[in-house]
Amino acid sequence: MTVVATKRRTRLAPEERRSLILDHAADMIAREGIAELSMEAVGRAAGVSKSLVYNYFPNLQMLLSELLERELKRLRRLQSEAVNGAETFEGMVRATTHVYLTYIEERGLIIERLQQEPSISDFHDPTEYGRDTAVEFLAAIIERHFDLPPDVARAATDISFGLPASAGAYLLRTGMDRQQLEDITVSMILGSVTSLKTDFAARRKPLWDGKPAG
Repeated sequence: MTVVATKRRTRLAPEERRSLILDHAADMIAREGIAELSMEAVGRAAGVSKSLVYNYFPNLQMLLSELLERELKRLRRLQSEAVNGAETFEGMVRATTHVYLTYIEERGLIIERLQQEPSISDFHDPTEYGRDTAVEFLAAIIERHFDLPPDVARAATDISFGLPASAGAYLLRTGMDRQQLEDITVSMILGSVTSLKTDFAARRKPLWDGKPAG
């Protein structure tokens, strides 16, 4: 007599099931983007029915919005830990760049793709994990460390903030050695910020303290 073993479905706690659905949605976005994503496709990837996905998320927009917030929270937490462990400005830049590139290497361009989706960026309520908050925090450090005007420090930080994202996209596109790309990115950020302390201030300094002699 042949006994056929039946595979039991693993029963997960609601939060574990919710996290599993988000994990599979993230994997699909990293591989394929958002255009072809659907509740049915996410359920199929997660091994659950479409109706069960709807039990956790009323619609695809809500699912993607929660995924964006989760990914931002994860990345900002890692970057915050890196900042708190740094002893120098260079150490802070290198640590946060390392965290970001490692995240991209492991997770792909999930955050960037979600933020480029109009329905998600408009719907998503910015939180303490958003870009603006991170820029303001780092700008305050640059302002204090380099004795720069607040508006200059804010602009420099906001512009430099895009370099790791560009480096992450380049990493995935070319497969360049991550450590080498990290070194390049850190050098570019340090060079742009430190030049503000010397070149920018010198170029804006008046030629004459008073009226020119004549």
